Amino acid sequence: MAVINLDMDVLRTLVAAQQLGGFNRAAERIGRSQSAVSQQIRKLEEQVGEPLFRKQGRGLAPTEAGDVVLAYARRILELNDEAIVALRGRAVEGVVRFGLPADFAETWLPTALGRFKRAHPAVRIEATVDRNRRLLDRLDRGELDLVLTLNNGGRADAERLARLPMVWIGPASADPVSMPGEPIPLAVFEAPCFFREAGLAALDRAGLPWRVAFTSASLHGLWAAVEAGLGITLRTATGLPAGVAVLDGLPAAPALDLCLHDGGRASSPAVGRLRDIVTESLAANLSSQIVIPAQAGIQSLTRGSAEKNYVAADAALAGFPPAR
Repeated sequence: MAVINLDMDVLRTLVAAQQLGGFNRAAERIGRSQSAVSQQIRKLEEQVGEPLFRKQGRGLAPTEAGDVVLAYARRILELNDEAIVALRGRAVEGVVRFGLPADFAETWLPTALGRFKRAHPAVRIEATVDRNRRLLDRLDRGELDLVLTLNNGGRADAERLARLPMVWIGPASADPVSMPGEPIPLAVFEAPCFFREAGLAALDRAGLPWRVAFTSASLHGLWAAVEAGLGITLRTATGLPAGVAVLDGLPAAPALDLCLHDGGRASSPAVGRLRDIVTESLAANLSSQIVIPAQAGIQSLTRGSAEKNYVAADAALAGFPPAR
């Protein structure tokens, strides 16, 4: 049996088409005509002997075979890109001090940092997890080189990567956290916290009574309280634990800017490479969420397979069913 060699250019087109929701956008991203992109995908389908996409509304969705090929394509491309970066980055050295909020620290971003370390073994990474305001204060004092934050797009040094919607989150169990007519119990961070302020403002505008049932200084404690049914909370859908679910039917809250900050200082080659890898990882991992694209950085992210990431659950809060 002849060995089939998959063309990495075609795999890159395939991944772009899935991330961007169609061949038109993928063609724009890679600088080819739509007919050329369609021909690439047809060639790949002939190689594997299976259709990779099916029509879904006005867009495209991967078939079961498409999901398998996409999973392997991402791994192949990541190894290819990592090898190239490793060869080009052998001379990169120094220290990179990176700050990030807890929302990203327990999910896929540590993997991105590990990828950076493997590509640049001479660079020492010092990562700090803290609240947004504290990270920016340390950046301004010169104690950090690069910081990822939410809701600080107004700073002069902000590189806007995306806008993430805030969503209401409750326990994944079917047990209600409050009964009809009772104030809505909330699990929140200690003040000051923009999630807390946005949630209270949204409920007040809607005329819904609420009470603070649980206050936490850590995201881990917040998720534990929500999973236990002590209250609901307002966050982004990034890195949700398995025991919580996105709720539907509650008052809408505004979206947040997701930004990288460098304090307005010139970046070293090591900081520049970390910036690139973080941005690429965000594009790959946030494509499965509902994300409103920003002007720079991640150019276009679509809902993709958000249903796989949102936890399906029965009504966690009386009258407010989980989003489907």
